[in-house]
Amino acid sequence: MTERTTDDRRVPRVWDIAPQPVGAPASAELLREYLTDVADRWHLLHDGRRCTAEEIDGYLAEDPSDDLAPPHGVLLVGRHGGEQGGCLGLRMLDGRTAELKRMYVRPAKRGLGGASALLTAAEAVARERGAERIVLDTRKDLVEAVALYLRHGFTHIPRYNEGPYTEVWLGKEL
Repeated sequence: MTERTTDDRRVPRVWDIAPQPVGAPASAELLREYLTDVADRWHLLHDGRRCTAEEIDGYLAEDPSDDLAPPHGVLLVGRHGGEQGGCLGLRMLDGRTAELKRMYVRPAKRGLGGASALLTAAEAVARERGAERIVLDTRKDLVEAVALYLRHGFTHIPRYNEGPYTEVWLGKEL
């Protein structure tokens, strides 16, 4: 199945979602792009500037994605049209609660259903691991992300963690 884009190209609608090792070079590339995207948005909003490469390196060192590796986590990577297009991490907080981390779709792949496909796959993995609910934290300025989660049945929940950039907490019963 295909859909027409504004420049009259035909692109597949289907996303292939599969686990990928966090340490793989392609995973590291996506995770760095994710962090650059959200950090740039934060700094543009609060400081009127983008992040430097050194700042991104520091953020990656402060908050690595090691918790998205087995046995307690997984990094799901979405491919679209043969190209890596996005990622979403899932980690188990306890025996019944999974947490979503690091949702990202590359700008060129946005609007093609990748975020919904990644969310659907993450929910399936969470259920397979015995989770009864899924939670996440995000920021108020990431309005597109908040809207996406609300469209997928997430609701506002009480704060469940602390962090310098957490302003919104959402959850969904599986």
